[in-house]
Amino acid sequence: MKETAPLPEPVTAEATDRTRFRSILSAVLFLPAALVVGVLTLSSETAGRCLTYGEACGSPLPGWLFTCGISLGAVACVVVLVALEARVRRIALAVQLLAEVTALTVILSHS
Repeated sequence: MKETAPLPEPVTAEATDRTRFRSILSAVLFLPAALVVGVLTLSSETAGRCLTYGEACGSPLPGWLFTCGISLGAVACVVVLVALEARVRRIALAVQLLAEVTALTVILSHS
């Protein structure tokens, strides 16, 4: 006899709400996290010397990478909110978190 593939487990409304809640929470907490990382960056010795004396100023923030991280995170957040399939929502949430971490890393690496 031929074996059939197992049917996917039904997704409960609770799991859907949890994924969407996590996506919204990470989007809302991104701004305070960016502010904290920005303050950490400004408190470094290099940034202090740059602000105080205008010397040892590094290259500017790679804006394209930061913009890509923010944009990808926003698009992934929208996908999490509108997607019907649970697997798509989970993948989009992972992409959103990675994009937000990338944007924060760009800010932190500027010190």
